[in-house]
Amino acid sequence: MSKIPKRISTALINALAAGVVPRIGLEHIAVGREREMAALCQDFANIGEGGAAFRFVVGRYGSGKSFLLQLLRNQAMEQGFVVADADLSPQLRLAGTKKQGVATYRELLKNMATRTHPNGGAIALILEKWISTILNQVARETGKHPGESDFDTQVELKIREVVDDLEGLVHGFDFASVIIAYWRGYREDNPQLKDGALRWLRGEFATKTEAKSVLGVRVIIDDETWYDYLKLFAKFVADLGYKGLIVLLDEAIHLYKIANTRSRQSNYDKLLAMFNDTIQGKAEHLGIAIGGTPQLLEDPRKGLYSDEAWRTRLAKSRFLKDGLQDTAAPAIYLEPLSPPEISQLLQRLSAVHAKHHQSKNPLTPPQIEIFKQEVTRRLGAETLITPREILRDFISLLNILQQNPQLTLEQLLDSQGFPSTLTEEQTDGEFAEFTL
Repeated sequence: MSKIPKRISTALINALAAGVVPRIGLEHIAVGREREMAALCQDFANIGEGGAAFRFVVGRYGSGKSFLLQLLRNQAMEQGFVVADADLSPQLRLAGTKKQGVATYRELLKNMATRTHPNGGAIALILEKWISTILNQVARETGKHPGESDFDTQVELKIREVVDDLEGLVHGFDFASVIIAYWRGYREDNPQLKDGALRWLRGEFATKTEAKSVLGVRVIIDDETWYDYLKLFAKFVADLGYKGLIVLLDEAIHLYKIANTRSRQSNYDKLLAMFNDTIQGKAEHLGIAIGGTPQLLEDPRKGLYSDEAWRTRLAKSRFLKDGLQDTAAPAIYLEPLSPPEISQLLQRLSAVHAKHHQSKNPLTPPQIEIFKQEVTRRLGAETLITPREILRDFISLLNILQQNPQLTLEQLLDSQGFPSTLTEEQTDGEFAEFTL
């Protein structure tokens, strides 16, 4: 295994020990999703050429949805995309009477990231980089420099070339007006104007009156329009030199859990509009991936299959048999990792842990099999083994062995001081989940 920076190994170990998916370093431990990633990366190629894509990543709890989406996020940034991700919740939906839709948009903008700015909040950096590029381009083409006569006029003409491409889209004129307002704030060294433009782009204006007083535009981003602005962002960042925008929405089971039938259907309708836009070619340079469980799709009473429009779009092919999967279909179904893949995952994690603590003795493959057998014995069946069930125990075991070098693995497993971290309530609950 290649050398892993301490920052990355720390994030991997701490996140997995806490039961959450790491944001960085996933490539060091990823196993068993080559076919799914190949299909999703093919989507990247299509999006980079001006197309669009929409995918559901579907799997039962513990099958690896969140892990795959994070791996997809990191891969997209490496390939030159802008990425925005959010976890849906009762407060973050696609539509709602309490502005849950625009709240999701704000979360996506807060988490907007690029390869050089992977931790989110990249919208200001994108705009600054764009303006700097235009300034350098105008200086090269005209031989003039900022402050000289006619320089600002030439810059604004270049900016107009980009924003004119947006004005033909829905809400494109207002979006373009705000982009130009940001440039003017930059040119005039007016931080209030720049901040106002950023607030508008992030959906933070509560009223149209406030937006008009600050920026001179008569609209704001709201629950009805937020998705239209994601399409504009996708086209805009592509015009700036990025390959497009990838939007990742995890925990979509929260849409299924909406108790009010009308509210749930409103969210399904919004999702259908997003699906149709991308599949029918109405969006450009935009990719959307949704993480959810089979219930979200297939429950005939409350799931997407309760809507005939959704059912006909997502129904599995009659030609699919056990063990076959159509990775070109809108929904990619994940199976739990196989026992050999779990072993490979644990071996990689043991190697990361050993390098992090500068130990020369990671667990051997036979020792890892002993650990797996112990977990299987406690959980009752080898087919139940998923990352959710074993990773917390495994990290705990590695930490204890590292802190107590006099102990052997066999002594620790035989002792009464190593109970399972999973309680009966956690393993039996319908929605209990450790997502990896």
